[in-house]
Amino acid sequence: MSKITEFIADWQENKAYQELTWEGGFFDYLQIVEKNPKVSRSAFQRIYDMVLSYGYEEYTEYKKKIVHFKFFEDPIDKGKDALFGIDLPLMKLVNTFQAAARRYGPEKRIILLHGPVGGAKSTIVRLLKKGIEAYSRTPEGALYSFSWVKKGLDDTRNIFGSQEEITCPMHEEPLNLLPKELRQRVLDDINKGISEEEKIVVTNELCPSCRFIFRELNNRYHGDFKKVMEHVRVRRIVLSEKDRIGIGTFQPKDEKNQDSTELTGDINYRKIAEYGSDSDPRAFNFDGEFNIANRGVVEFIEVLKLDVAFLYDLLGASQEHVVKPKKFAHTYIDEVILGHTNEAEYRKLQNNEYMEALRDRTIKIDVPYITKLHEEVKIYEKDYGLDKVKAKHIAPHTIEMAAMWAILTRLEEPKKANLNLIQKLKLYDGKTLPGFTEDNVKELRKEAIREGLDGLSPRYIQDKISNALVSDVAGNCVNPFMVLNELEGGLKHHPHMRSEEQRKKYRDMINLVKEEYDDIVKNEVQRAISADEDAIQRLCGNYIDHLKAYTQREKVRNRYTGKDEEPDERLMRSIEEKIEIPESRKDDFRREIMNYIGALSLEGKRFDYRTNERLNKALELKLFEDQKDTIKLTSIVSNVVDKDTQEKIDVVKSRLIKNHGYCDTCATDVLHYVASIFARGDIKERKPL
Repeated sequence: MSKITEFIADWQENKAYQELTWEGGFFDYLQIVEKNPKVSRSAFQRIYDMVLSYGYEEYTEYKKKIVHFKFFEDPIDKGKDALFGIDLPLMKLVNTFQAAARRYGPEKRIILLHGPVGGAKSTIVRLLKKGIEAYSRTPEGALYSFSWVKKGLDDTRNIFGSQEEITCPMHEEPLNLLPKELRQRVLDDINKGISEEEKIVVTNELCPSCRFIFRELNNRYHGDFKKVMEHVRVRRIVLSEKDRIGIGTFQPKDEKNQDSTELTGDINYRKIAEYGSDSDPRAFNFDGEFNIANRGVVEFIEVLKLDVAFLYDLLGASQEHVVKPKKFAHTYIDEVILGHTNEAEYRKLQNNEYMEALRDRTIKIDVPYITKLHEEVKIYEKDYGLDKVKAKHIAPHTIEMAAMWAILTRLEEPKKANLNLIQKLKLYDGKTLPGFTEDNVKELRKEAIREGLDGLSPRYIQDKISNALVSDVAGNCVNPFMVLNELEGGLKHHPHMRSEEQRKKYRDMINLVKEEYDDIVKNEVQRAISADEDAIQRLCGNYIDHLKAYTQREKVRNRYTGKDEEPDERLMRSIEEKIEIPESRKDDFRREIMNYIGALSLEGKRFDYRTNERLNKALELKLFEDQKDTIKLTSIVSNVVDKDTQEKIDVVKSRLIKNHGYCDTCATDVLHYVASIFARGDIKERKPL
């Protein structure tokens, strides 16, 4: 018990705790503002600075510079709400924050995140709310509000009623207390040395409650501002959605049950007896979502489902930064208004002529589905990684195949005759294909009007992976076919299937994925069989020797006979044909390899076949072809395997486990599967005979 007491004592004496609970007088606060003007920033300035505080990286994609903001990796919760593959929409969002922070106009708009269901719109807003809350706890994100204290006042005017202290219900910036004539002079002094774009601007007026108290105290002290400020107690505040300080959330409800007072506050009938009137601001609860979100962020869930009566409040809050509580003057607010909606609701907005004013005050940011395979994979790995799923093993490529199918459902059919959907997916994922440049990929992106706005959401994929994990069929290991079967089976009752034609199209895509999986596992088994690094290195060295002689029109010294001989065309073609280099393009490929080696040499680097993906694959396939007959992989399917072959197969299996992440179960399964593919291939080859 004594140790627990010590822990509590240490925590109370903690420096961070002391800073978060700082209190002082109004003039103490002015000294803080002089040292650090940023404590008086607007809500948009604060949220923009918060995002930047985590840093960013720049990269180029299709000749366009894109900024990746590290905040959206969710460093606060160790990646719990991390966002993947939507850097472009997030960059547009942060650019909007930046423009609003600099008072270029977006601060007077509603920021509307628009996109298909399951596209991470809610996650973006949740992350921003979590971020601004955490930021307000840091020295860089500090902000302050104030309370009115009675402090021995002979309260003949009944300003405080029965209360000793009245907290500003809107958590306002203390500089709002400065009269307009004095405020500008103070701000001019504070803003000395600050760039025009980052200057502190305070245009808001006190809320009705604080304005009433200020006016009454001002009359009591005959305009003596210093004496009025003696009744002000400034304190540091921490934004918190749970405590309803600076972060608000509004969700539409049944039309009969929702009331605009949920946004702007309502009368406190208990206090009417104390203050004598329902129009006395002290008898009003400024606790609507707009009120409590002042200085921070307010989220509107499915904003376009709001009743029309609510939209009037929304228009004033965005454009004029004011809300109109019942029986009171306009109340000024300073907050980021974020809404999100799906496509169906947005189309209704576009078709409703009565919503023209709302459309005009909205900045729409599209948040589409991910169309990059490696980014989509990250979503599922976050939920089904080794640290999350421990009871069962998920075979390699299981998540990748599910993600591949999800991406295919979102892509539009390419208009180019020489390009199929799988190839398009690979191009979008950064892979290179012969005959396609960055400009071609950029053109593909432009011609696809609705790409990423249709298709299946990650939620459906997650549901089916979960089903596969708990299925009795799975045993101790879940493989790609189990998940793909779940995905296909679920289409029958999927609510977003508009027609049987669409269902058939998605089923055909599953077959495409299975074909791609066949190629991947065949290649993986081939690599496991030909995983003799020394043998590949020797083969590569031999190939490069003959390649160099060929391109420079020289001869090759035969190491055995010591004679000079012509380059071995048969050897070079046997390697090049493995990656389908036609006879007509062999010279181009050979020059490409030699130029690559030369460029590395100029940089002082040594050539390694593994750095060239195409050559690496060609060498592995060539070595596999040379060695496969010694292993007789196809004999696995016959269940008659001699001891020598079994030992070689066990070596291959161990390589699959060690190098590719298989467990004993799925390594055995994949060897049987690949063996059956080769067996079918043998049958196809023998048929014409």
